[in-house]
Amino acid sequence: AAGGPAMAPRVLPLPRQRSFLPPSVRNPFAHPRRLSAADKLRTILLGIILLPLRAICIVIILLLAWVFASIATFRHPRKGSVPLKGWRRTMIQRSLSCLTRTVFFVMGFRVKVKGKIAGPLEAPIFVAAPHSSFFDAIVSALTGMPSMVSRAENLSAPLFGTILSSLQPVSVSRQDPDSRKNTVTEITNRAMSGGQWPQILIFPEGTCTNRSCLITFKQGAFIPRVPVQPVLLRYPNKLDTVTWTWQGYSFKELCVMTLCQPFTRVEVEFLPVHVPTEEEKKDPILFANRVRETMASALNVPVTDHTFEDCRLMISAGQLTLPMEAGLVEFTKISKKLNLKWNHVREQLDTFAAIASASKGGRIGIEEFAEYLKLPVSDVLKELFLLFDRNGDGTIDFREYVIGLSILCNPANTEETIQMAFKLFDMDDDGTITEDEFACIIQSALGLPELDVSQLFKEIDADETGKLSYDEFKDFALKHPEYAKLFTTYLELQRYQLNMAEEDDFEPPEANDAPARKSTGAGSETTATARNKAHPDGNEDDNSSTSDKKDD
Repeated sequence: AAGGPAMAPRVLPLPRQRSFLPPSVRNPFAHPRRLSAADKLRTILLGIILLPLRAICIVIILLLAWVFASIATFRHPRKGSVPLKGWRRTMIQRSLSCLTRTVFFVMGFRVKVKGKIAGPLEAPIFVAAPHSSFFDAIVSALTGMPSMVSRAENLSAPLFGTILSSLQPVSVSRQDPDSRKNTVTEITNRAMSGGQWPQILIFPEGTCTNRSCLITFKQGAFIPRVPVQPVLLRYPNKLDTVTWTWQGYSFKELCVMTLCQPFTRVEVEFLPVHVPTEEEKKDPILFANRVRETMASALNVPVTDHTFEDCRLMISAGQLTLPMEAGLVEFTKISKKLNLKWNHVREQLDTFAAIASASKGGRIGIEEFAEYLKLPVSDVLKELFLLFDRNGDGTIDFREYVIGLSILCNPANTEETIQMAFKLFDMDDDGTITEDEFACIIQSALGLPELDVSQLFKEIDADETGKLSYDEFKDFALKHPEYAKLFTTYLELQRYQLNMAEEDDFEPPEANDAPARKSTGAGSETTATARNKAHPDGNEDDNSSTSDKKDD
């Protein structure tokens, strides 16, 4: 392809929206393993003494917590239907708060608290971020054991389930299709109860990150339209043994490593209460974003539009032998702008993986792109590839692929476009397309008169009759929208050359000879045929040549 003719001028310049640009941050859901040989040796030596002692103490404290939780909830309505009051609530707040602090102290945590903790009437909801570890539960002990959002299955766990039930969490059931709606309603009712229920602690990111940024805040904490108190978490340790992400150390590994450290520092900062404005009360997304901006500014970290759905795509990418980062597309932002569903994007990931399987780094080059389309590299194909390649680095990543399909290919793949394409290929108007007819237009479109398209034709010819019906053609077009954009790109190049030719009509006759000989690479007769059939309105003027009419 490098030795071919110069590429045609770009005729479809597309503005690159800044909102579609990927964030300049590392993968927030990955935490690389960084234990040096010296760190491992020190961990093993200290762990011989610290690990068994701390484990025994933790078990004893948990048993004490279970006793207090059992007493406080004895003969009390379950499932959080009625708030704990009087001595029950006091016992839970004081005993479990003290025991939780003791557990963290025994594990070696040295906690530094900044700011003033708001009361239940001042701020019914705490929002804590960044959420990076199960050790973030230290916030509960500092705030008087507030309620949290928890899976309903956790309440049935032995020992731990009784302790969790005493905190009266807002339970979420995966089996209940209305769970999300019910959870938001329950949070709202408790937040508006005027202090009858305990305060609620929510980690609005909804999943763990490596603290390099603040990802999208879910709206649950902000829909009640009540004041919230932002809570910041920092772990200023030389050796990080607490960060629990989707790619990195496991739960057990982090527990063991942390228990084997002499101490682990954690800073918890309570920012001033954020009272929503009237504008924020009407728009929970605005409310959440402004709180997030305040917290990100205090932490001095950027914000991104990643969500839990990106984690799912990241895991799927890894299962497809792609780099896990390939699945990070900021799904929530992309889906809202392009009206995409997660299942649809997941299917596109399968296709992308199939194309990129032969490349390195999980990106598609022009060669892989051409091989997927079963076409050689040509000017028109390069033009289509450039439309996908949003940052101009010569490759297409999964984010660019999703955006390209949604913005370029799917809108182009309309019933009208498919009918126009079928009419263009069906030269004798008999309602079917033969391989010769198919080859004629493809060769003309790509400027490759010797191109063999038999393999592509056989793939479209589902019933193997040697002829393509409209239904076969349409079915293939809907499954492979890239071809629709390839077709419309070809038509745009045709329009461009027609416009150039019309401008050249005003030049002296001898200057017209050169442009008249130019074409998309095939013979001028074939190009004229394609042009007239696709755009009859644009060629029915008095200037239409006799040869054009004859060929048509």
